[in-house]
Amino acid sequence: MSAKKRERPPVPEILPAPVVDSHTHLDACGAETAADVAVLLDRAESAGVTRVVTVADDIESAKWVVDASTWDSRVFAAVAVHPTRTKDFDDAQRSGVERLARAERVVAVGETGLDYYWDYSPPDAQQDAFRWHIDLAKRVGKPLMIHDRDAHEDVLRILEEEGAPDDVVFHCFSGDAEMARRCVDAGYVLSFAGTVTFKNASTLRESARFVPRGQFLVETDAPFLTPHPFRGAPNEPYCTAYTVRNLADLREEPVEMIANAVRETAERVFRLPTVTRG
Repeated sequence: MSAKKRERPPVPEILPAPVVDSHTHLDACGAETAADVAVLLDRAESAGVTRVVTVADDIESAKWVVDASTWDSRVFAAVAVHPTRTKDFDDAQRSGVERLARAERVVAVGETGLDYYWDYSPPDAQQDAFRWHIDLAKRVGKPLMIHDRDAHEDVLRILEEEGAPDDVVFHCFSGDAEMARRCVDAGYVLSFAGTVTFKNASTLRESARFVPRGQFLVETDAPFLTPHPFRGAPNEPYCTAYTVRNLADLREEPVEMIANAVRETAERVFRLPTVTRG
C-alpha cells in the first residue's frame, strides 16, 4: 500500500445535522484505552458524527466493546460471534454472548448471519449460530444486526423460518434492488457503508436510491470500506459524513434531510436517546 493510501482522509466539513455511525469497530481502528476511544470520537464529532455503535466479532472483542461503551457516552455496543468464527461456537461462548448482550449499553445482537465468501466456518455451523442469535435477539428484546455476504437467499429464508425480531438491520447492505425491495417489504432496515459511494457499485447504488427514509442507516464498518474518493485508506467513524453527503447526492435530497433521517432511524432502531443539534 502506498504512503498516500495509509494516510487518513481529511476530516470533512461538519454535517448540518448530527448522525450516528451505526456500525464500526473501534478496537480494529486501533483503540485500546478510554483515551484512544475519546480521540476517535472527538474526531468523529468534529464532522458531525456524534455517536457510534461499535461491534464485536468474537468473545474477546465483545468484552472490549461492552467496556468501551461505558468509557464514553457517545459509544454504544453490539455483541455476537461473527459467522466466520462459528466453527467452534460452543455452549461457553453462547453463555458469554448472552450475558454480554444483556448489558445496558449493548443496543443490538450482532454482527451475526452468514458468510459464504470465506470458508473459515462450514455453512451448517454458521446457520446454527445464526438461528441461535436470532432467538437471543428476541429473548433480550434488542435489534438483530446481520452480516450477509454471498448468502442472501439463505439469510432471508432463515429469518422467515425462525421469525425475525421486531428490528432487523442488514449491516453493509450488498444486495441488488430486488433484494432491497424484499427487505423493505419485510420491514428490515438497510445500512449503507462506504461501498455505496464506489463508482463500480451501480447495483448497490440503485438499491440506495429508493429505500424509504426510516428504513436506512449509514455506517463506516471502519477501519474497512473507506468511502470514495479515499478507497483503500484507513477508515474511521468521521468518514460517515462522506457517505451521508454521497447518499444525499445519489438520492437528490438535501444533506440535512439525509442526516436527520439516518439519525432518527438509528435512535428508533437502537433505542438511543433522542438528540438534535441546538
